[in-house]
Amino acid sequence: MKITFLGHSGFRIEIAGQVLLLDPWLKGNPKFPEARRAEAIAGATHVILTHGHFDHTADGATIAGELGIPVVGIYDLMSHYERTLDLTTVGFNKGGTVSLGDVRLTMVSATHSSTAEGENGPFYAGTEAGYMIAGEGKTIYVSGDTDVMADMGVFEALHHPQIGILCAGGYFTMDMKRAAYAARTFFNFETVIPCHFGTFPVLEQNADVLKAELPGVNVIEPQVLEPIEL
Repeated sequence: MKITFLGHSGFRIEIAGQVLLLDPWLKGNPKFPEARRAEAIAGATHVILTHGHFDHTADGATIAGELGIPVVGIYDLMSHYERTLDLTTVGFNKGGTVSLGDVRLTMVSATHSSTAEGENGPFYAGTEAGYMIAGEGKTIYVSGDTDVMADMGVFEALHHPQIGILCAGGYFTMDMKRAAYAARTFFNFETVIPCHFGTFPVLEQNADVLKAELPGVNVIEPQVLEPIEL
């Protein structure tokens, strides 16, 4: 399994023969070197979106159309993409599980908001979500944009994820301290990878607090386009 950070909340996840692009925001992302775009998207099999905000969806539809691959996400937003952009999509909802080759993807709840920009301003884009990504005998919990939720205890009981990709920048989502609380209280992670930090001045700029508050957990502060092999 190989997890490569694309900046902000974007990841390239190579697992069980699939290459998943999670929330790819490449053009205009101050943390992503646009000259390396081709490298980031090469061989992708699916685009997976957690919600409608631009910093998660900005390049998703473009990449999917360019590569001829499906976009996967909440039913409402996927229906919009099919109707307006003629894309192939996999639209489902929370509690549902779909198969992407040998990968099992389960949509779980998050607590945030979700709109997308249209010609006449923001429009409803379905609700925000997270995912459990299961393959190669391991499960990754992708929190999406969220705060701490008691639901996380249910996620652990049902899925037992070993790896957590957690939003942790604060202001728009839980911060490093709250992400550490969530990891410590509800999960038994072996590895935690924070995201949604460092992109803008208003966000936390490093993972020092998360590392300090999760002794015994492999907290990896990801670097853009440096693969993490697990």
